[in-house]
Amino acid sequence: MNRKLEAHAEQLGALGHPVRLAILRHVVQAGPAGAAAGEIQAKLDVPASTLSHHIDRLARTGLLEAKREGTFIYYSAVFPALRALTDYLWEDCCKAGKGCC
Repeated sequence: MNRKLEAHAEQLGALGHPVRLAILRHVVQAGPAGAAAGEIQAKLDVPASTLSHHIDRLARTGLLEAKREGTFIYYSAVFPALRALTDYLWEDCCKAGKGCC
């Protein structure tokens, strides 16, 4: 397997859990400034330890990044990584004249 395929498989695996998908969706909607951990926790109603586990998995795959401001940690989506993942999924869509996309 090539490196790109392995990285994208890891990212898709990270997105394969409902809580992680909800976290990513929330921080994407928050925009480049991101969302504070407490805000994400309140929105999704998950324990802090559970949230931390899921955020760590997303961050390890390069889909989320953290920024500390004082006592707060803000999480934001890594938009170029998300774009690369979706581009990878679509890059062969219209091959062989199928015109499906």
